[in-house]
Amino acid sequence: MIKRIGAAVVVTALAVMLSACLLSPGKFTSSLDMRSGGQFSFTYKGEIYLLALSKLGEMGAASNKGESKVFAPLPCYDDDAKERKCTTAEVADQKKEWQDEQKASADKAKKDADMAKTFLGGIDPSDPKAAEELAARLRRQAGFRSVVYKGDGLFDVDFAIAGQLDHDFVFPTIERFTMANAFVQLSRRSDGTVRVDAPGFAPSAGGSPFTQLMQMGAAMGANEATAKDGKGGDKAMPKFPVPDGQFTLTTNGTILANNTDEGPKSDPQGQRLTWQVNTRAAAAPMALVRLGK
Repeated sequence: MIKRIGAAVVVTALAVMLSACLLSPGKFTSSLDMRSGGQFSFTYKGEIYLLALSKLGEMGAASNKGESKVFAPLPCYDDDAKERKCTTAEVADQKKEWQDEQKASADKAKKDADMAKTFLGGIDPSDPKAAEELAARLRRQAGFRSVVYKGDGLFDVDFAIAGQLDHDFVFPTIERFTMANAFVQLSRRSDGTVRVDAPGFAPSAGGSPFTQLMQMGAAMGANEATAKDGKGGDKAMPKFPVPDGQFTLTTNGTILANNTDEGPKSDPQGQRLTWQVNTRAAAAPMALVRLGK
């Protein structure tokens, strides 16, 4: 029973992750500079995990494989809760229910695969060439100076871009993805201020309900495996990405609000805000800066 619950949680969480195209930073350094005239530059150098290409996919498939493909009747019981031999009709009913479950599982697997392909811009995550296809797509995008696939959903990237902040800005974006969660986003306001948010740099302990859901399902599966064979089922559990890096904002504008521990510091570029991004961080980085008048 535990195994079935764990598998259901894993598969459900995997489907949610695929539909969200969940991205996560690993080890990285990132910087943002904003000038009072509206010029900005942004860099990100380090790891990006695409969870749809990691072992989470294999884990979801393994959960489905955990269900028996050969029908075996369940025990039947009398009114005193004592096991008895099942009647022919009861076995037939059980087999019909099992066949219906197998069909529903196969239909759902196909639906989830089609959904994943749609959200990944036509890339099939089960294709061995999917990761390199995605890396090639990123290399075509402005700003990506280097993209190297390391395996297990991990990309090592070097990104840098500069321009005029006359529009909102989001990093990362991926060509043909229907959606992807933002690491950093800049929101312009009509009063000349810019709000800086870095939701993707939130502490992993509280920043991703998807991660928590996956961890719960994985733990259930591991406990079941341990109880069954005593070998410790956590060997096959995926290693969840843990953000570990630094995000720095420099500006000669006026910093109106921020959630750093130490506040603005003097810098040759004007003022500097620094956030350490790790599991001990209190919240995702945030700042409000006035540029120009």
